[in-house]
Amino acid sequence: MRRSPARRVRLRHLGTLAAAVAAVGTAAATTGAAAPSTVQHTHAAHQRWVSTWSASSTQGPADTATCPAHSGVTDGTVRDVVVPSAGGDHARVRLTNLFGDRPLRVGRASIAVRDSGSSVVASTLRTLRFHGRTSVTIDPGDLAGSDPVSLPVRAGQALVVSLYFPDATGPATQHPLALQDGYVSPGDHTGTATAGAARTVNCWTFADRVDVTPARRVTGTLVTLGDSITDGSHSTPNANRRWPDDLNRRLQARHGPILSVANAGISGNEVLVDRVPVTFGPSALHRLDRDVLSVPGARDVILLEGINDIGAASATGTSIIAGDKQIIARAHHQGLRIFGATLTAFGGSNPQYGGDYGTAYGERQREAVNHWIRTGHAFDGVIDFDKATADPSNPQQMAPAYDSGDHLHPGDAGYQRMADSIKISALLRTK
Repeated sequence: MRRSPARRVRLRHLGTLAAAVAAVGTAAATTGAAAPSTVQHTHAAHQRWVSTWSASSTQGPADTATCPAHSGVTDGTVRDVVVPSAGGDHARVRLTNLFGDRPLRVGRASIAVRDSGSSVVASTLRTLRFHGRTSVTIDPGDLAGSDPVSLPVRAGQALVVSLYFPDATGPATQHPLALQDGYVSPGDHTGTATAGAARTVNCWTFADRVDVTPARRVTGTLVTLGDSITDGSHSTPNANRRWPDDLNRRLQARHGPILSVANAGISGNEVLVDRVPVTFGPSALHRLDRDVLSVPGARDVILLEGINDIGAASATGTSIIAGDKQIIARAHHQGLRIFGATLTAFGGSNPQYGGDYGTAYGERQREAVNHWIRTGHAFDGVIDFDKATADPSNPQQMAPAYDSGDHLHPGDAGYQRMADSIKISALLRTK
């Protein structure tokens, strides 16, 4: 059995994540402006919340033409375009400096309904405050949650989170594969409908979650925990064609109770190993508290991970199963139901990705994990993405109609097929 050395990275701030996450509801950060004598808190502070959008944080290894991952932003405004999975009448935003190397000063921040491009609908602009203050400084390794604002939010109607950074941010905590145009422009545009001389970027930067107080029929949050296939790699940009998006559209079309959907996919992510570079993220085990267990309204989880453990680190099926069991136990301890999704076929992917992607050894491990998911009765339910997308004449490969062309990632049709294969009634069952 061939096995490559495990590659691990000690993430400097990993030990602070649980404390940071726990503090977010009260905007745990050092504030940078004088507090008003009286802070007006809306009644929404006492209502229930669900996560309507999320983007799990990592850090890009270097600047690219369309993302200032390493140099960050100085005296500029970032506009993150986010598409909510569920509507509501109040919203709040979580900001992140988990992978920063210095305190992050946010001079001003706002949220608004998107108009087109980098513009917003001026009448919907809402200034974001942090304990009543319009600015906030977030220490390295920390998070900060905004106060609630009154803002009608509709599922599928894009919002824009605008963040002004008067000082050099340094390396940007971000989500590299946004598959959604965002914008960076010089100066402060948090209070204007237009973004000035904006340049387009393709990463979500410094914002990693938006929550809403939902309509009564939204009974909780479904978190999709996974790697690039959950992240939507190889789907059409600016079209929201990831399988969690397709699933959310199915949910929204239903009458009666539904769930919001929070996407916790990170391209290149593994169950067991904190990969190098950091852009691939802490392991699913290490980010579970941050990205799943602390999500507002979290009720159900769909786990689709392990293909990178096999392909990139030559992990055994046995070790992946052991990791999955830990995730299941921790989810159950928090009262969450967790559904196991089988690993999709990757035959033919080795020429492009190397390692044990698509090798005979890799296929044995994939089949071992899938057999356990289907028959081990460890999960609260099984979602058979492998069966839904495999080529019937060659089950070790993805069906051509669903393959993006790299024999690892589905294309738009494949992601839609995955979403269509999920029994929504199982997700919506009461406990």
